Amino acid sequence: MSGSLDDFQAERARLQALVLEKGTTTTKRFFNLDGAAYRDGALPAKTKELLGLAASAVLRCDDCINYHLLQSKEAGASASELRETLDVSLIVGGSIVIPHLRRAYGRIEEMFGAEA
Repeated sequence: MSGSLDDFQAERARLQALVLEKGTTTTKRFFNLDGAAYRDGALPAKTKELLGLAASAVLRCDDCINYHLLQSKEAGASASELRETLDVSLIVGGSIVIPHLRRAYGRIEEMFGAEA
């Protein structure tokens, strides 16, 4: 794993601000739609974040996995819920997901501590 979650969050925030400052109307609309999709609705935000985590792992996007791990925890997900979500990703995505699952477990430990 390269860098800490704090490093990831700082760099993401910096680049997000740049995109929002310099981005086109289309880009800003997409970002707004993305944010709206994860708000409470028929499904609670926590469930939506866990779905985002599952999809991100299957798509093998480490930045997305980090983001949804953090957002899921902020929405109230436990370490156990995160690991079970990653189990679903492993079943759907197959063994190619394993390197991403390993890094996600390291992030979970970083977020919750070794006891989680």
